[in-house]
Amino acid sequence: MTLRGRLTAAFLVVVLGPVLLGALFVASTVAAVDRSRSTERLAVAASTVRTSVDALCQQLRAIADAVALTPDPAVAAAQLVGRGLAAAVLITDVAGQITYVSPGAPSTPWQDCAGSTEGSNGGTSTGSTGPVRALAAQVALHDPAGARLGTVTAAQLVDPAFVARLAAVTGVAVTLLDSGASAARVTHTTESRDVRDAVLAAAVAGSGEQVTETNEGRYVRRLGPSDAQPLALVLSVPSERPPALHATLVGVVVLAGLLAVLTAWRLARVTTRPLAELAGAVDRVAQGDLTARVPVRSRDELGRLAAAFNRMTRETGSYVTALTSNRDQLRGHLAVLGDTLASTHDLQRILRVILRSAIGATGARAGAVLLVETGGVLVAQCTEGLDGRWPEEGADASQTLRVPVGVGVVGAVAATGEPQRGRAEPTEAPTGEPRCRTYVAVPFAAPGGGATTTLGATGTGGSGSSDEAGAAAALGVLALYDRLGVDEFDDDDLATLRTFAGHAAVAVDNVRVHEEAQRLSLTDPLTGLWNYRYLRESIRREVERASRFGRMLSVLALDLDRFKDVNDTYGHAAGDTVLAEFARRVRGEIREVDLAFRQGGEEFVLLLPETDARGAAIVAERLGAAVRDTAIAVEAYAGPVLVTVSVGIAVFPDHGSTGREVLEAADDALYAAKAAGRDTYRVAEVRSDLPTREIPVLACAVSPPDGLPRAGQPVQAAREPGGPARSDPAVGVPESSLAGPAQARPDSADDTPDSATGGARAGPDAARPGSGGGASSGPHPPRQSRGR
Repeated sequence: MTLRGRLTAAFLVVVLGPVLLGALFVASTVAAVDRSRSTERLAVAASTVRTSVDALCQQLRAIADAVALTPDPAVAAAQLVGRGLAAAVLITDVAGQITYVSPGAPSTPWQDCAGSTEGSNGGTSTGSTGPVRALAAQVALHDPAGARLGTVTAAQLVDPAFVARLAAVTGVAVTLLDSGASAARVTHTTESRDVRDAVLAAAVAGSGEQVTETNEGRYVRRLGPSDAQPLALVLSVPSERPPALHATLVGVVVLAGLLAVLTAWRLARVTTRPLAELAGAVDRVAQGDLTARVPVRSRDELGRLAAAFNRMTRETGSYVTALTSNRDQLRGHLAVLGDTLASTHDLQRILRVILRSAIGATGARAGAVLLVETGGVLVAQCTEGLDGRWPEEGADASQTLRVPVGVGVVGAVAATGEPQRGRAEPTEAPTGEPRCRTYVAVPFAAPGGGATTTLGATGTGGSGSSDEAGAAAALGVLALYDRLGVDEFDDDDLATLRTFAGHAAVAVDNVRVHEEAQRLSLTDPLTGLWNYRYLRESIRREVERASRFGRMLSVLALDLDRFKDVNDTYGHAAGDTVLAEFARRVRGEIREVDLAFRQGGEEFVLLLPETDARGAAIVAERLGAAVRDTAIAVEAYAGPVLVTVSVGIAVFPDHGSTGREVLEAADDALYAAKAAGRDTYRVAEVRSDLPTREIPVLACAVSPPDGLPRAGQPVQAAREPGGPARSDPAVGVPESSLAGPAQARPDSADDTPDSATGGARAGPDAARPGSGGGASSGPHPPRQSRGR
């Protein structure tokens, strides 16, 4: 084959190869991206469906609970149905006979949120006799004595409108299947008729919740029934692939091929004629004769090509080996560095890879990466080859390189933001720096910072003018010592080192951003306390720890009284100031092992490990006094803001066996404190169904007569001659507490009668006289919870 033919073929391969590969890549990428996006949409839709169905089930359970807790369940059921909160309410007795059902109730079967099916007689069964007509939640009905009277079931219609709402919320087509049928059968659907059968077939063919694709280009996912989602649903979305994609790609490839053939033939014809003179010289160079020269007969492109060829042959012999070696080495280091940056947040590992790559790329004998730490000191994070270079005699590799900012070479680089390179005089021995003959040091700063680097800054002491912005943004210094083979580091080494310093800056910044993001995801930005997300994790962990070691855990629910009035009167900026100051005072009143959370708005939660009810009450009283006694100063307002706090107390395991139950008990106690007039605290009622045992208490401790202290002025203890210490109930205790649990009333005239119950919660042991012993950390826990 002639040269022209080879050039033509090579051009076609070079041009058409990438075109063909690009076409294949586009086709496969579009298909993969389409499937990935459709799968992601179906996953988001499935999560939305579960959330929606779970929210509906929670609403139905709340309605059933509300009916079960009223004296006249039938009237309450009629009212709730009349308000449209539920489609029907069904009440049955213990024998399963229906005692009340809402008029116009949907026909059975009803699908229970727990997974069973509601029959026509109010009972439940695991099988279904037909399409699901309603979604229901069932709770037990008890009399005031706790005896079971039957069940209350609240239901909501499952009809085409329900399916349409799910489709509108999720943005995908939704089909409700008859889960009780032997074969998949559609009950309600938003699918069009032309794709309904194909979607149903794909849903039947798929296993579990696997995403399948129909021939019509729709992606299908089957959802449920499961514990979290009792309905059998099928979700589908259309494919987003452009129509006639493959035909378009084929046309593009064919057109590109025709153009490439014409262009290759023309270029080969024009190029091969003058290249004949270069053939002999090229043959000689190919045989290893780098002395070959080509005569330059013109000044056009081919003449310049001949001159460049001559220069190339002169320089190739001296540089080809070194350049190839350095290039391959640098590529290898950059590849390792890129893989490390992308695969880990281990700062030590990343910096060590950067240092070793920089040493290998520049031929240095030793080096170090130093970061600026608190106090303005550069501390080495990793070092290489510094053995025997320490200025102090007897120092070894375990010594940490520490250099104050502004002292020595690396200190000056960090302070000025200017790189330095040069030769160290034998008499120079900077404090803390290793001994060396030559050095190069480059600062690195956070991406976007003000640090600047100048390639021309050379010399042993030259640094140029100080850049305050660069010094402020400097993160550290990358320093190398004693280059192999030549005397000093040159500008190329400095440029290479700047590249690695940039990677080090990105690595340090990424690690710090990652750590800051982890912290911000768990804290409240206004108060600095832990947020609700961390509360859920912490209360679960603390309850497990308390249960494992047989300890108590107190949960305090705090709420600022009438905080809406503060926002309405002084503005939301003042409200934020009050919340921040309240959080600061809370942190000042608890131990280091205690945890404080902002649950939302003006609601806060405290977790007090290894603290019983009395200890929690003391903390609550202390918090109430800390908030009440000192007003909160708000800028731009004439006077300070006076606020108070109400506290609800619950103790694990006395008031619940799980973190959620204890938190709900504390919240109920908080409502009781609110009902009792605010600016006080209440302890949750003890559950009688928890296993308990007695624990001994110290005989020297004395409890107040009411069993628990109250918010307000401290109770003054009096001692009668020859008798034990007692507490004066008339000092610092609300009058409602003196009347006992049965007579406790809130002070506010507009509170509901349920306040009596809240007052009774204020002291589970209120009727018990002061005993001769008590726990040192707070009030006695109720008798049935002692020993936990």
